[in-house]
Amino acid sequence: MNDEEYKQQLEQKLWDVADILRGSMDANEYKNYILGFIFYKFLSEKIENFLNKELEEDELTFQEAYENDEDYHTILPEEAVENLGYFLEPQYLFKTIVDKAQLQEFILEDLEKALNKIGESAQGSESEDDFENLFEDVDLQSSKLGKTPEEKNEKISQILLKLSEIDFKLEDTKRDILGDAYEYLIGQFASSAGKKAGEFYTPQEVSKVLAKIVTLDKSKIKSAYDPTCGSGSLLLRISKEAKVADFYGQELNQTTYNLARMNMILHGIPFDDFEIKRGDSLEDPQFIDQQFDAIVANPPFSAKWSSSKKFQKDPRFAEYGKLPPKSKADYAFVLHMIYHLKDNGTMAVVLPHGVLFRGASEEKIRKHLLEEKNYIDAIIGLPSNIFYGTGIPTIIMVLKKCRTADDNILFIDASQEYEKIKKQNKLRPQDIDKIVNTYKNREEIEKYSHKATLEEIRENDYNLNIPRYVDTFEEEEPVDLDEVVTKLETINKQMKEVDQEIEKYCKELGIKPPTF
Repeated sequence: MNDEEYKQQLEQKLWDVADILRGSMDANEYKNYILGFIFYKFLSEKIENFLNKELEEDELTFQEAYENDEDYHTILPEEAVENLGYFLEPQYLFKTIVDKAQLQEFILEDLEKALNKIGESAQGSESEDDFENLFEDVDLQSSKLGKTPEEKNEKISQILLKLSEIDFKLEDTKRDILGDAYEYLIGQFASSAGKKAGEFYTPQEVSKVLAKIVTLDKSKIKSAYDPTCGSGSLLLRISKEAKVADFYGQELNQTTYNLARMNMILHGIPFDDFEIKRGDSLEDPQFIDQQFDAIVANPPFSAKWSSSKKFQKDPRFAEYGKLPPKSKADYAFVLHMIYHLKDNGTMAVVLPHGVLFRGASEEKIRKHLLEEKNYIDAIIGLPSNIFYGTGIPTIIMVLKKCRTADDNILFIDASQEYEKIKKQNKLRPQDIDKIVNTYKNREEIEKYSHKATLEEIRENDYNLNIPRYVDTFEEEEPVDLDEVVTKLETINKQMKEVDQEIEKYCKELGIKPPTF
């Protein structure tokens, strides 16, 4: 079985697990249990494999050493926390809990202790922030799991037993197999739960475009950053295009913040190579003194923010003369990202079309970015209905600080090139390649892309709406008026014949025919 076949089989098995909870709660809730238990199983198997290998020379297993020699009660936790970031005693491993579930024993108490101990074991160490409260959304006492403790125990036991059938192949060097399947589930939950779950998920096809753009001609990236990192999928996508030394992200939603940390670890990113912080990047930025080589983001579209007067002196916003409006934080995120971008870095951000043409303070910021800064490198129009939970069309704005004065701004209209799958539109591999190659080569393609000078943009009053620069108008075939007249005469004749037929039937029925 090749990797792709295994991945598909794994995805199907993981989705089958969700059937146990389907109906008792919505997808946005049961994702917490499914993804949480997958992660618990992963951490259990990872620590057991690691410590078994460390104890090979002593001809002992982790379980034998810990249970039979108290000296290992200090040595093994220290070894595990230093290398993996956490520790879990043999009695709290996934397989131990599953053995009890198979015997139909009550497991909820031990399971709750196990999930808590993972975070507790990291306290006071470098990995504390990465493991703290990871499982707080796995509520084992929820009434939605059952009315009685026995019913809850039965449902959770079923899930763990089903997960125990899955081989995560942790010894496989291609650790991304599980990580990709995990992202598959995140995407499935987003599409099932609509906007509420979709807030934290960027479709992989869009992630791929962003990642390819910020890594163009680079095989290594020192630092990657996402100020609204969601589940971390966008950051992880960058690592598929180039080797990333360190990942940085910030996420406001607690549940999604936990998910992002899990996702990093599941993809084999060492705990000391990523830093995910919780909080509002605009109001409470956690990396204010740092700049990054690659920045990507899919911020919430036109979200509200405080636009407080205090930000007029904030180095992120001060020089633009106006703050983005309270009702639309789009440019607040853009300016925040620019502040964190290194001079030779690239940033790519998904935004609603309104940022291209809205007036007032947004127009002033847009003009400053164009005239004074010369940071806007490209505008890429995407198909509508490409994101879960919203059908609005979006764009990708690409910005760089290292542009020269006479550099053009590339406009790409990729809005008509996609595949429709059920209710969702999707970028195909050829669509992604065309976008990236057109951007890379700064190529002009009829009805698809155009390189605009700053003079053109001035003539359009700094309106960056794509149709002003990329003409996609299709000329219609000339109308044959003689043919139209002939068709109308034919229709008129057919109508008279139908009227006569109706009049005939009315006379036979002895009723008054309608007036035509």
